[in-house]
Amino acid sequence: MLNPADDSFADTLAAQLPPDSLRRTEPRHIEEPRGRWQGSSGWVALPRQTSEVATIVRACAKSKVGIVPYGGGTGLVGGQVAPKGAPLLLSLDRMTAIREIWPQENAMTVDAGAILVDVHAAAEGADRLFPLGLASQGSARIGGLLSTNAGGINTLRYGNARDLVLGLEAVLPDGQIWNGLKRLRKDNTGYDLRHLLIGAEGTLGVITAASLKLYPRPAAVGTAFFATPSPDTALGLLTLARSQLGDAIQAFELIHRQGLDFLAETLPDIRRPWSEPPDWCVLIEIGTGPGTDPAGLLETLFETALDNGLSEDGLIAQSEAQAQDFWTVREHIPEANRRIGAISSHDIALPLSAIPAFIPEATAALACIDRFRINCFGHLGDGNLHFNVFPVPGRTRADHADQSDAIKTCVHDLTHAMGGSVSAEHGIGRLKTGDLARYGDPAKLAAMRAIKGALDPHGIMNPGAVLPA
Repeated sequence: MLNPADDSFADTLAAQLPPDSLRRTEPRHIEEPRGRWQGSSGWVALPRQTSEVATIVRACAKSKVGIVPYGGGTGLVGGQVAPKGAPLLLSLDRMTAIREIWPQENAMTVDAGAILVDVHAAAEGADRLFPLGLASQGSARIGGLLSTNAGGINTLRYGNARDLVLGLEAVLPDGQIWNGLKRLRKDNTGYDLRHLLIGAEGTLGVITAASLKLYPRPAAVGTAFFATPSPDTALGLLTLARSQLGDAIQAFELIHRQGLDFLAETLPDIRRPWSEPPDWCVLIEIGTGPGTDPAGLLETLFETALDNGLSEDGLIAQSEAQAQDFWTVREHIPEANRRIGAISSHDIALPLSAIPAFIPEATAALACIDRFRINCFGHLGDGNLHFNVFPVPGRTRADHADQSDAIKTCVHDLTHAMGGSVSAEHGIGRLKTGDLARYGDPAKLAAMRAIKGALDPHGIMNPGAVLPA
């Protein structure tokens, strides 16, 4: 049983830290982006360096006070929001340093509180690329992104967050500092704590810094929208693109007409690529080396796709501004979804070959529950779909409140039956602990509980997230 971070504990902790290291929580600390979780107010610790994080964790371990690590607050499964128990919130807002960059090594080390766009800018300043990219990059912080093993638009070429990390610094649940910031590409010295902490959502320790992989910046980038008849032809188009362009493909995004219609309904100032949208389209981005013509490569791809019935129409960006317009469409689909109000949102992953069958089967299964609008979009290149369910015009999310569990179960059961995952890139948090128990492999769950019990015997690290307390 954990104790609350009450005023008495806050006074004791404050005496061990520099002035102004503890404050009352602000509204942003107890809310999450979709408005589905409301946390408990209390105290937030704001350390400036790793030694202060260690002091905080040791104090919480001694007093058996729960800790909820807080990054940018952009998580979508409630992992950063504690609805009960008044734990201490540990914010890394002040730990934002870009510690050092080694361009010749394609590596950089940053504090866990560094905001992703600032990491992008620092890498660009060294003529390098840090390829993790997602819609919330203006506020998401490196520690949170690593703790959830974030995905994003460039996973197809560069991998998830875990694939972009060389080393970590972290504070473990007993307050020890693990100094694991080596920038080595090979290091077979026992268990890899780096990969244990990445994706653990703060339940095994607090990531305080990371050594990240950098890449050469593409000499040229090409962007295009291709209309395609179906998810099956979209998959065929991906196969064709890989055969013609290889590793030059950076992003391959599947978009349904419903997403474009939602944009027209809620964000009419955003220019859509077609005045009459196709049922399905893909957004492709490629990055190429010196002396290449990416627009020409995309034109050749389109001509071949057209000849093979894989595409019906294509728009190839003729300028950087037009390319940004294309990405503005994709990046604002989640905001349009939010304004419509989803009944149930699903971040799922499937084997690529299962996607063409999954979409119609899930749609038909949901039609047995009620009438809905479905916005299916996502990162087709890595099998990650956002399959979100909305009310039809004239109805609201509240009208379907009694159906949301049935909708989620319907989608997740089919995902699991097809060999997929019910959490592709958002994590488990507090929202999906029941799903993990329902669909998780028993041996894996037992091992997870054993690891949690060994490293965090008092259960102080992000209690209630991933594994229920």
